[in-house]
Amino acid sequence: MKLVFIGPPGAGKGTQAERICADNSIKQLSTGDILRHNVKIESKLGVGAKEYMTSGRLVPDELIIEMIKEELKSLEYANGFLLDGFPRTIPQAQAFDELLKKLNTKIDLVLLLDVPDEEIISRLSGRRICRTCNRVFHISFNPPPDPKDCDRGICDIYQRDDDKEETVRHRLDVYHNQTKPLVDYYKSQNLVAYIDGIGSLDEVYDRIKSNLQHKFK
Repeated sequence: MKLVFIGPPGAGKGTQAERICADNSIKQLSTGDILRHNVKIESKLGVGAKEYMTSGRLVPDELIIEMIKEELKSLEYANGFLLDGFPRTIPQAQAFDELLKKLNTKIDLVLLLDVPDEEIISRLSGRRICRTCNRVFHISFNPPPDPKDCDRGICDIYQRDDDKEETVRHRLDVYHNQTKPLVDYYKSQNLVAYIDGIGSLDEVYDRIKSNLQHKFK
């Protein structure tokens, strides 16, 4: 089972990805984790990537693909993988397809977790965090306690810059600009499964499971 998971920031991909991987005995393939690991252990690829990162430049796609290639050699991926956060562009998708072709395999399904922009904005811009205990709240669904009533000391509630509405809207603009061509690319291969991301975690996961069962029955 080789999956690509796509969805906007705040759609809940992280939680759903954990469940997908646990239930299907596959491993999540995170390019961010792979990159940080290679830099930390100072592998040849990691040293090359660090030179770009320290100078404020983007790590080239070629380096990322090589890291993924080395990662996929691990037996942990024998049952497959779920790729989240990569590819983000058509050239990355094409390069990844070429890599898989060399490995004599291919992507089975692209899960697109679809959540309307206004819902994402509501979810993220309403989020608040306590500096005292790091608990996460939401002004509508899980309001923070009055500071004097908190059972863990004095609450110091704040909103992260990433959660401010103007920032969320910008992140969504970037996502749509990058993702639409990518979705069209995978649609041309008949690989995209649209998942309605509105509802409880269980409801959304049931939709994901239904699509997986249909594909891998």
